[in-house]
Amino acid sequence: MADGQRARARARRGRPGYDLESVLAVAVAVFNERGYDGTSMEDLSLRLGIAKSSIYHHVDSKEQLLSLALDRALDGLFSVAQRVAARDEPAINRLEYLVRESVVVLADRLPYVTLLLRARGNTATERHALDRRRQFDHIVADLVKEAERDGDIRPDIDPAAAARILFGMVNSVSEWYRPGGRSADHELASAVCAIAFEGLRVRRAGVSGDSQAL
Repeated sequence: MADGQRARARARRGRPGYDLESVLAVAVAVFNERGYDGTSMEDLSLRLGIAKSSIYHHVDSKEQLLSLALDRALDGLFSVAQRVAARDEPAINRLEYLVRESVVVLADRLPYVTLLLRARGNTATERHALDRRRQFDHIVADLVKEAERDGDIRPDIDPAAAARILFGMVNSVSEWYRPGGRSADHELASAVCAIAFEGLRVRRAGVSGDSQAL
């Protein structure tokens, strides 16, 4: 091989210099566009502009990329849950904090959360992710029940239904929201909480909504 050919070959192998984080981001974008089952390693190779062998330098398989992506979304949510567990305050405040910070995670990790919400359990990796998601759902439901026992949530609202509605609202954001920076993400979180908790909270005489806000 001539020197010029070797140089071009090195350039192809190095172009565009993707690391694992960049490969993962592109893979998630393609999974969301085409569906995980409808995406091949060849599709990822073409989108990245690198050989499939270069992708395998970072991961063993397409499913490992899926696992990393779903964990990115779930780890963010469970990080919020851990912070909630450490807060010493009424359950209704912890619940509102959980919802608020989950919206921020969704906005910050939107492609990854979108992929998680589209998982249907077709692979072992998806089934594991759905099991973790159900664990998170139980955390939400338990907080709703605790807040109801405290008398801070309207008794005419079923706790299980309230938990589903809350995170149905949060999850629906993934269908239309386009992140606009940290400030915009927090404004979105505040808007979701204002709408959700205005209807959930028990209204007490002499207590304004502002005094109950986080």
